[in-house]
Amino acid sequence: DPYFRNIKEKLKKNGIILKNELKNLLHLCQTSSDVELARKVIYRYHEQNGIRALHNFKFGPLFMRLCYELDLERPAVELIKDQVIPTHFQNTVVIVSALEVLTEMKKQDIPFNKETYLLAFAICYKLDNPESFKISAKLLEEAQVKGDTLPIRAYCFAVATALKQNDVAQAKFYCSQIMKTENKLYNNLKVLVQLRSGLLEEVIKTLEAAVEVNTPPFVKKLEFSEQVLATVREKMEENPDLS
Repeated sequence: DPYFRNIKEKLKKNGIILKNELKNLLHLCQTSSDVELARKVIYRYHEQNGIRALHNFKFGPLFMRLCYELDLERPAVELIKDQVIPTHFQNTVVIVSALEVLTEMKKQDIPFNKETYLLAFAICYKLDNPESFKISAKLLEEAQVKGDTLPIRAYCFAVATALKQNDVAQAKFYCSQIMKTENKLYNNLKVLVQLRSGLLEEVIKTLEAAVEVNTPPFVKKLEFSEQVLATVREKMEENPDLS
């Protein structure tokens, strides 16, 4: 296709990508290779324009629906999690659009794979409202009933969503569902759940074990994020007897 060849040539020569060129490209995509080209053009467009063109053309919803129509969950997951172009893919309009796509998939009984589940739970976490929390809980329940295998990160999103909605009991329950516990994200969330449950002594034991100097070299030490450690410090200051 001459249009696609022209776009590829522009990328190769580091040419300027115009708004209408990106818009037309997204409408013309028909294959996974077309979508991959569109992804590269999106990055180039953002690199050239930053957030200046954000109010003129929000291409996030269009890309999400394109991924849905072509049954391409992975590109959708990668871009919605992307930190380089967050202004286009991490705003409410895009996230709601992606959730609508997933809802339509469920209505048509299109089975979810691991990437689709991950995207769904990530969206519910991003939306952070009572309705998305209900969707997250229902989705997890349905997946378990069907016997679908969920990625650990999907469970972690469910835990984090429950914590943000102040449902500590539900977060604790979701934590208990995670079988593979040698995971940094899981361990950080577990500490947060313990903190919110008032189990400060358990948190202290966990952190002490993480800095144990006599740990055998073949045993992987636990790692915690600065944000989690800061939260622990705040709780410790509120309870000086445990310091």
